Amino acid sequence: MSDAARIFWTFNIFIAMLFVAGFYYIMATRNLIRTLIGIEILIKAVTLLIIVNGYINGQVGLAQAMVVTLIVIEVFFVAVAAGIVLNIYRNTDSIDTTNVSNLKG
Repeated sequence: MSDAARIFWTFNIFIAMLFVAGFYYIMATRNLIRTLIGIEILIKAVTLLIIVNGYINGQVGLAQAMVVTLIVIEVFFVAVAAGIVLNIYRNTDSIDTTNVSNLKG
């Protein structure tokens, strides 16, 4: 087995574990903050996958550019989502997802 293939499979196992952990975090909780953390874990898994694939294919520059773009989009998403969660908390005094259905507007 070549060195690149060994790196690929080692990181893919870790990436799969991160993806499963993030997906479980999203599905198993009703807390909006924990849901955001789960989404962050999923995005970190995708980021690591892009970096590993760029290294394996010899296109490290392209992978870095994609990761920087992904990080910028991620920061924007988390800022907007945190603002929405804060607004939900101010209106319902809870960050439970069952209370979100009570909001109208």
